[in-house]
Amino acid sequence: MAILIVDDDPVQCRLLEGMLHKFEYETITRDCGDAALALLTGPEGARIDCVVLDLVMPNLDGLGVLAKLKEAAINVPVIVQTAHGGIDNVISAMRAGAMDFVVKPVGAERLHVSVRNALNASALEGELNRIKHSRAGTLGFADIITKSANMHAVIRIAEKAAASSIPVLISGESGVGKELIARAIHGTSERRSKPFIAVNCGAMPENLVESILFGHEKGSFTGATERHTGKFVEASGGTLFLDEVGELPLAAQVKLLRAIQEGEVEPVGARKAVKVDVRLISATNRDLIADVKAGRFREDLFYRLHVFPIAVPPLRERPADIAALARHFLARFAAEEGKRIRVIAPEALRMLAAYHWPGNIRQLENAIFRAVVLAESDAIGLDEFPQVTAQIGNKLAAAATAPEAVDMPAAVALAPDCEAAAIAPDFAAASLPAPAGPPPDTLALLDAEGEVRTLEEIESELIRYAVTHYRGQMSEVARRLRIGRSTLYRKLETLGLNSERIEAN
Repeated sequence: MAILIVDDDPVQCRLLEGMLHKFEYETITRDCGDAALALLTGPEGARIDCVVLDLVMPNLDGLGVLAKLKEAAINVPVIVQTAHGGIDNVISAMRAGAMDFVVKPVGAERLHVSVRNALNASALEGELNRIKHSRAGTLGFADIITKSANMHAVIRIAEKAAASSIPVLISGESGVGKELIARAIHGTSERRSKPFIAVNCGAMPENLVESILFGHEKGSFTGATERHTGKFVEASGGTLFLDEVGELPLAAQVKLLRAIQEGEVEPVGARKAVKVDVRLISATNRDLIADVKAGRFREDLFYRLHVFPIAVPPLRERPADIAALARHFLARFAAEEGKRIRVIAPEALRMLAAYHWPGNIRQLENAIFRAVVLAESDAIGLDEFPQVTAQIGNKLAAAATAPEAVDMPAAVALAPDCEAAAIAPDFAAASLPAPAGPPPDTLALLDAEGEVRTLEEIESELIRYAVTHYRGQMSEVARRLRIGRSTLYRKLETLGLNSERIEAN
């Protein structure tokens, strides 16, 4: 979680950084309101989870920043700082949208409580807004929880699709959030006031597919005791979302193709077709091209659906989203279960980030739900994730015995699609060879000949491992090694890495 510190006093900035680092928050600093506003309104603004804002600064002060954030509809939680005697400004700041305030000099525990409460309140408020928007059919892209660069690229593409009525095909593994993207496209389109009808094509009985999609007349078949309009007619004027469209039987594919081409459907047993006006969004977790080649999916229908493809990456390729999603689910389930759970422990978050999540967001959601039910205190720790802990432990054990065959956890591998790659692409893609011999979490003190290794060799190995372990987050690497960032960069250059092109976090 990234905290933005805005203060024109460099000493105060360093003090706040030290306090927040103690509680394992990532920090970003800016020395004036204008610089903070530029960051928050720019592409990197999505990385910020909370702002600690000084009220008294030259040029654009804290109240000015709050006003600008409100104008730009940026809902990041803000904690304001004030000196003694500044209560009037604090009241003004709270009315302007600040979530809490602290008095200088603030203690570490007081700051931690304030930040934690702000993050929890923000997560709960966001969840309430998402529920409200979902029920009203106005769910938008701002309601999608993500801090991953490649997921933001998906959203930018989807926003372009929302401005048109073009057919969209969303692909991705099960549980990545394909329906959420579809609802956001509908919720920001011109059809948002009309129905959004979702149909799971894989859950329909084969003999009832045509009836469910296109409707039927009373008495058209055994059991048809009354007339049914069908999903196409229900969605007329709005959006029809066909989830798992690759599961449709071939007979229904023929009728679906005609409905798309002609803009009309023919209910079972009807004498004439019914005109419909629907925006079609489809989704699949299958390889439809392979299905077309195998004859399981009609080629002409594929090209009708595959007009504007959107590929949603799996959760393992967006590790920056795990903490934000976990906090979101925690706020929701804690409220539903009536538990006062405030935080997920840092070691538990690190373990969640290390897991591969084959079930994607749906699996993470279920894991948090189970953890909330198991929790007996106001914090969720490793004990509340027994299944994940067991699987992570098994992977590490396998890595110690067969390092070449194991698929290492995401927290130990530099993935080119992760957030670190977006910050420092050249560095993230660099090859960091792992030392041969001991397991990846141990450091050999003796060389192959039984002699003590040099300090230079041990330091080189330690830095390489730290960079890999913290996924290229240089602020975190420097903090954990207890050296300055400039010192770290010099050592990286000595190791022959491309440090001069690493961007600051």
